[in-house]
Amino acid sequence: MTPGSSRRNARSRTSSSTEANDGADNSFGNTKPRRRDRNKNQNSIRILNVDIKIMLGISVLAFFVIFLLINNIIIKPAGKAPRPRVITPFPSPKLMDLPQFQGEHRESLYWGTYRPHVYFGIRARTPRSLVAGLMWIGVKDGTYHMRHVCQDSDELNTYGWTQHNGRDFGHQVLVDQGLKLATSFLKSKSEGSGYGGDWAVQIDVQTDKSEWDNEMLRHGHLFFYLADESGHVLNLAGDTFDIDKNSLLASGSRSDIGDWQLHLESKDVLELHYSGFRTPHIHNLSDLVQHNLGAQARKFGQLLLSDSSEDSPNIIVFQISASIPFKADIAFVSGTKVKTAKVEERVSRLTGASLTSLLQDRQTEFDIKFERCFNVADKLEPESTIVGKAAIANMLGGIGYFYGQSKISFPENSNLRGHDNFISYWPAELYTAVPSRPFFPRGFLWDEGFHQLLIWRWDIHICLDIIGHWLDLMNIDGWIPREQILGSEALSKVPEEFVVQYPSNGNPPTLFLVIRDLLDGMEKNKFTATERNGITSFLERAFVRLEAWFQWYNTTQKGKEMGSYYWHGRDNKVTRELNPKTLSSGLDDYPRASHPSDEERHLDLRCWMLLAANCMQSITQLFKKDNKPEKEYGSTAKLLSDFDMLNQMHLDPLVGAYFDFGNHTEKVRLSWKETRVGTRELVRDVLERPVSRLVPHIGYVSLFPFMGKIIPSDSWILEKQLDLISNSTVFWTDYGLRSLSKTSSMYMKRNTEHDPPYWRGPIWMNMNYMFLSALYHYSEENGPYSDRARVIYDDLRSNLIRNVVRNYHQTGFLWEQYDQKKGKGKGARLFTGWTSLVLLIMAEAYT
Repeated sequence: MTPGSSRRNARSRTSSSTEANDGADNSFGNTKPRRRDRNKNQNSIRILNVDIKIMLGISVLAFFVIFLLINNIIIKPAGKAPRPRVITPFPSPKLMDLPQFQGEHRESLYWGTYRPHVYFGIRARTPRSLVAGLMWIGVKDGTYHMRHVCQDSDELNTYGWTQHNGRDFGHQVLVDQGLKLATSFLKSKSEGSGYGGDWAVQIDVQTDKSEWDNEMLRHGHLFFYLADESGHVLNLAGDTFDIDKNSLLASGSRSDIGDWQLHLESKDVLELHYSGFRTPHIHNLSDLVQHNLGAQARKFGQLLLSDSSEDSPNIIVFQISASIPFKADIAFVSGTKVKTAKVEERVSRLTGASLTSLLQDRQTEFDIKFERCFNVADKLEPESTIVGKAAIANMLGGIGYFYGQSKISFPENSNLRGHDNFISYWPAELYTAVPSRPFFPRGFLWDEGFHQLLIWRWDIHICLDIIGHWLDLMNIDGWIPREQILGSEALSKVPEEFVVQYPSNGNPPTLFLVIRDLLDGMEKNKFTATERNGITSFLERAFVRLEAWFQWYNTTQKGKEMGSYYWHGRDNKVTRELNPKTLSSGLDDYPRASHPSDEERHLDLRCWMLLAANCMQSITQLFKKDNKPEKEYGSTAKLLSDFDMLNQMHLDPLVGAYFDFGNHTEKVRLSWKETRVGTRELVRDVLERPVSRLVPHIGYVSLFPFMGKIIPSDSWILEKQLDLISNSTVFWTDYGLRSLSKTSSMYMKRNTEHDPPYWRGPIWMNMNYMFLSALYHYSEENGPYSDRARVIYDDLRSNLIRNVVRNYHQTGFLWEQYDQKKGKGKGARLFTGWTSLVLLIMAEAYT
């Protein structure tokens, strides 16, 4: 029941009672009634008074219910039990129900490499999918090791997609010590195919020439598996296999794709073994295989699967062993029950020389599209082009599909708490890119906006699909959980303390970066008519959700001063952190006010809100929505872009830099203290009383007004910003702009005993991309500082490209961050999330 309907029902009940009383007694107009009539009237009055009291009680109750509905947190649909607001979906049509995401589009994206957390995995965009994947036995320090899930401890020399188009093709190279695997993926839709079509995998196994004398690397062991998450039985083709006579390995049936078959072909001599399992989950599949191999090794002294199966298996693992080098082609064909399926013809097309030829065609198409989308041929050396292709390929190849329920923290005053400290969000799906396959193979809200800056330039339809999935995760209050951990496989990669999401906390609304790009692109006719229509219909339906999202930030994160905002979620009772983290800002340990309070004014959030308000105003103008919200967005944008107000609230004119404001002291340190159990731990000491002031740490946050292009091009403050950027003591390094000035008291300081500096010095690509965008803007503006902005822009761009390319060719990876002293890659490796923005820097394609 909605608040509006509650009011309407209360009003109708009051009206009905009044009408009944009026009809029961019409004698009030008579003069001086008789005694008996007077008693009757007095009884009527008493009855009426009782009715009035009842109605007042009902009105109070109705008001109380309305109050609860609005403020606390309950939604009570007709006929259903009360549900907390935080887990109530936003009540508007889903974006993913738009016609543009149905039909051919939906089917074309059905199968894909949507399991980024494993070295090679395939699934469908459906909650309970048929899943495929690859394992192999690697050799490290003279010992065999199973490879399956991406993890840094495997110490692969390199791995990642060298080409991937996000739809039906990808090529990946993995180097594991002396072993080299090339995995290629191809989709095909033929006459007779079931829904989503067919797919093929080609695996090419080689050994480094220097390892030819290594006995352990003369023989290769691959493990290709199929698993049905719905529990459907998978049927083995036989107890033994001879692929020279029959390539069929397994078969089965599903309601979505019909009957299917899995085939294996190779010109090399292969030895095949198998094992079947029955289990409701697959996140520990590596353990099942290793346990089977271990038992066989103890019995027979060989690393061979048992050639046995549990009853009604929903997982079958095929071991492919051969002398290296060898190549194996695996074909999956669907709709095989139909008479016109032409199964043999389709298998032949997806294996052998035909498959190799198709893969070569896709590689050529990828290269052509890469140049068309990014136009870098005249701007890059061949070494840089390789890195640019790896950036977009890994971004697209890192797109995953997830399904499950987020865990949401209970409101503090909730009476729904049980033995758990969370409540489950509704079951939801998410199609999204991920920051890092080994470390962060899941969706992050603020990362995704940066991801889509790259993806929309490659495939606008995939971009809109991803943004639509994210916006459909919005609850009735306009909140979106900032980290998406959906399903058991995703959950298995996350430390427990980071699983629960807090509905009071936000994340930078970077999806507005993409929306601004799309609006600008439509204004400049960058899209085809079909693309423009798709974007327009998307934004028209998305408007109500974007509006709710904006209002959530504009109310829940609002500060005490007009035009101020602050990130909620900082711990004001912290005792072990040098500076309480601000995880919701995305900048984690970046130094803020030493003592969190509602007096804070966070500069970066103010600038994000200006971006959001400008986007919302542009959308209302696009659809000619001459209504109150447009005026509100315009007034909010005007307020937040007021340069004088910005300077009054955040500028230190003596330094010429912008800062946060809050309750702060610089006299804070970590000191070793004895605990009751006789151990020592680092505890925060505060040596002086904090006061309300600007927080004197120059870093990335200080440049947000510059990054947002808020500073007038002829302002002396712009000159000060350029001074700070080019100052090697503050921001400038030969590898990019550092995240925190060397003059800061927090520069490269650990936040706890176990937390090394994160946003306290190292170089981050997403922020450097935004700074380059601003430098490019100011270099094109008429003003006294345009020439200087151009010089700084050219030098910074060259430094960033050169360092990322050098690191990639030295280490085989793009990195999460880069050291400000020597430029060395740091943090998570294979971080092909926003570090992939280096390609847009190469292409000089800015927001």
